[in-house]
Amino acid sequence: MAAPFQYQQLEQTLLQSIHSQRIPAGGRLPSVQALCRQYRLSKATVLHALRRLEAQGVIEARPKSGFYVIWSGPERSPPQVLSQLMPPAAVTVSDLLLDIMRRGAAFDVLPAAAHSTETLPGVIELNRAIGRALRRARGDSAQQYDDPEGLPALREQLARRLNLRGCHLQAADLCITAGCQNALFLALMACCRPGDVVAVEAPGFYGVLQLLEQLQLQVVEVPSSPVDGLNMDALEQVLQRWPVTACVVSPAFSTPAGARMPAHSRQRLLALAGQYDLTLIEDDIYADTALLDPPDPLKAHDPDGRVILCSSFSKILSRDLRLGWIAGGRWHRQIVQLKLVTQLATGRAVQQGLADFLADGSYQAHLRRQHYRLHEQKAQLLSALSEWPLPVNVSQPQGGLTLWVELPASIDTQVLYNQALRHGIVIMPGRLFTTTGQFGSCLRISFAHPWTPERRKALQQIGQLAATLR
Repeated sequence: MAAPFQYQQLEQTLLQSIHSQRIPAGGRLPSVQALCRQYRLSKATVLHALRRLEAQGVIEARPKSGFYVIWSGPERSPPQVLSQLMPPAAVTVSDLLLDIMRRGAAFDVLPAAAHSTETLPGVIELNRAIGRALRRARGDSAQQYDDPEGLPALREQLARRLNLRGCHLQAADLCITAGCQNALFLALMACCRPGDVVAVEAPGFYGVLQLLEQLQLQVVEVPSSPVDGLNMDALEQVLQRWPVTACVVSPAFSTPAGARMPAHSRQRLLALAGQYDLTLIEDDIYADTALLDPPDPLKAHDPDGRVILCSSFSKILSRDLRLGWIAGGRWHRQIVQLKLVTQLATGRAVQQGLADFLADGSYQAHLRRQHYRLHEQKAQLLSALSEWPLPVNVSQPQGGLTLWVELPASIDTQVLYNQALRHGIVIMPGRLFTTTGQFGSCLRISFAHPWTPERRKALQQIGQLAATLR
């Protein structure tokens, strides 16, 4: 066997120190310069080893501070998953979700408080691009409907971006939608009929559960790990037992835990889809939040056209930008027809502004700024949670906008929701991410917003209130 490379030797040395707790959870690793001196290695070799450990979720880089251990040890169990498979059932979404959405609190613990009025530079540039497109929309063009598939210039830009991630798509393979939720809706309408069974991740995206309820589809929940995502063994058992039509899955940083599906699981998922004639609806909305390189989409390995890829820019650019897209594969024509019937067309000027924003490199510059911002805000949230007066188990995602927090089993986060609301604080209880009543001691907390003093205080209050419920 060939000797390991120097970066691999350093990687294993540091792993041993972390696993033996010589460098404890939360501890700071020696600086890059110190590691270079101690092991007589180049800076590039040391950084390569550290980035590999970061990709494994063992350490985390904190801006202007260094690398810190985030591995929590083998004695710490991952956040809970379903203990057994439940049969398909009709979906009923809690009224609690509507209350939270009305408060604008899906990604903010303190939505009613006065926050910074700072506008992100990328959003300013996007607004300017849309403004220029609006000023150019004169004469007859402003009185005509756009092609139902969407503006060719925008679809061309999207196809280029997706092809850089391994897809083999052309503009003609894409359809512009009114956001990712609308894309998921069109995908489910195209491939399912009322009464069909759809497999989803558990815990999983509450928006998908809403769509299943409205479309009168049955749901079967498949356990999902906060680290690796959908459990393939459990999914295979589901497919063997029940006639599943489609599976909605987020391989890239699924909400609520931010799981990243490894390559071997994605390969197995595609193989199961072929074996059981399963439609895969891929929610790729968090891919661009990746702090490292995002995984290849399932769509990049889809020769049969059975993957329907859905996404938008709302999570990384602007929630107010209600533009998404869908690559429907074998269902493309049906999806375009459904869009024509339900939406008719999409506004040209906003599409043109976004196309220009992508074409001139502004989006890439925005991504670099946002990645730094999100990295810092996630580190601040993890630090704050470590100071709560009770033990918590927290996911450690390398993308997405949220953490999945498991509290002691005796705590009901729906009760915690009511208590926090009296202080103007809004949390996302774990039961919102399932239809089975599981995850009652869990909650989702987002790091999408800057941690202002008001938000930090609210976060501290949540921990104090939770401690009183033990």
